[in-house]
Amino acid sequence: MRKTGKIDYIEFPAIDLEATKAFYTKAFNWKFVDYGPEYTAFSNAALEGGFFLSAGPIGCEAGGTAPGALVVLYSSDLEATQAMVEQAGGKVVKPVFSFPGGRRFHFEDPNRNELAVWSDLAP
Repeated sequence: MRKTGKIDYIEFPAIDLEATKAFYTKAFNWKFVDYGPEYTAFSNAALEGGFFLSAGPIGCEAGGTAPGALVVLYSSDLEATQAMVEQAGGKVVKPVFSFPGGRRFHFEDPNRNELAVWSDLAP
């Protein structure tokens, strides 16, 4: 069962989605579902997640240096969670947007780590 504020999903940047899918399928038997030409979701890996087409690690597109994955938390009330993030000192860096399967926003914590919060529930 999904719970608000718990890690629910993880996303990694990928320079070549086809090579990425081939590697993880062969090495670990992960399963993939494509959502357009720039995103593929994986399963059969204990924690679900996805790979998004990118020129490099997160932050590189904007000249940043922060490497790594995007950790995605779940919320049953996206707007209330966004308000709590902001009240705690987090900075929203991508306002709520829709995608196939739900809506989400991105924020930075006090260390400038970018995380996302998503919901599959309508507002």
